[in-house]
Amino acid sequence: MSSQNPVLPAQKGTASLLPLVKKNAVPILFAILCTLAAWMAKMDPLFLINEIVTRLARNSFLVLALLIPVSAGLGLNFAIVVGAMAGQAAVIAITHFKIKGLLGFAVAMLAAAPLAAFMGYLAGLVMNRAKGREMITSMILGFFANGLYQLVFLFLIGPVIPMKNRSMMLPGGVGIRNTVDLFGIDKVLDKVWRPTVLGVRIPMGTLILVALLCVGLHFLMRTRLGQQMRAVGQDRHIASVAGIDVDRTRIIAMIISTVLAAWGQLIFLQNISTLNTYNSHEQVGTFAVAALLVGGATASRATIWQALVGLLLFHTLFVVSPQAGQAIIGIPQIGEYFRVFVAYGVIGVALALHAWQSRN
Repeated sequence: MSSQNPVLPAQKGTASLLPLVKKNAVPILFAILCTLAAWMAKMDPLFLINEIVTRLARNSFLVLALLIPVSAGLGLNFAIVVGAMAGQAAVIAITHFKIKGLLGFAVAMLAAAPLAAFMGYLAGLVMNRAKGREMITSMILGFFANGLYQLVFLFLIGPVIPMKNRSMMLPGGVGIRNTVDLFGIDKVLDKVWRPTVLGVRIPMGTLILVALLCVGLHFLMRTRLGQQMRAVGQDRHIASVAGIDVDRTRIIAMIISTVLAAWGQLIFLQNISTLNTYNSHEQVGTFAVAALLVGGATASRATIWQALVGLLLFHTLFVVSPQAGQAIIGIPQIGEYFRVFVAYGVIGVALALHAWQSRN
């Protein structure tokens, strides 16, 4: 008779934990990095919590805008930068016409939506021509749209598009200033309801809007359209055989994502209170994608919780890394280099893993 070694309870626990650790290796690694960096930085806990809460409120919409394209098989949509440009165009318009307060913010959201939807439709058409190469295509599409944006606001405003508000114009009368003061919508959403709990100022107005988006996305994925997006994301051929219009579903996903990105950029700008006309949108896609990946998402699967956890970890590291660099080496700039390295490094590893998984 063959004797078998008994499996101890401790060994069973370790064996059951290993798959969980492997599945969540990226968020666990970043949680460790954040803890070490926070300990080395020796920052005031109250200041750190306030910064993290503020960053969660102003960046959540942009990261959540990535979820629909991932579900529909479009991968990590770097083209949300196109939606951010639509939001900035709306902000410039309401600042020009001096529409202030919550009314101004609402008008900006309404104005940005059709422009973002149209740009999302065009982006969806491009993505349908680049099946299997959506991520790199969306990145290049963002660069192309940025060139058009620069052309319009740097050269056409003034000579072709009339602008009567001279305070927003460059001294030569052509193009928008590099920096536009958004005093009309300065923290207008954050100030709707901003209680202070144990010294932490919580922008409840913004967080409620984020919570509504999370609920909306949750229910959207349970509708017929949401199920079609999932089916297209899992296998385009089988979805097509089942009678689903694959190209149309992918275009709808791009439109929703682009509109959400435009609104997300508006939320970001009202919190910052300043528009850097030619640079505010450039890193939107990169940092949103990096935050999503830090939460454990992949190019083919992402959830609301992964988006929120990734935001928490990524922006915690953003806050503490300069101080940690100062504490370790005496040079705060090291922390800046580190967080930029993290943003691009996470994306590079994720794309490499996605390519490897696609081959196997």
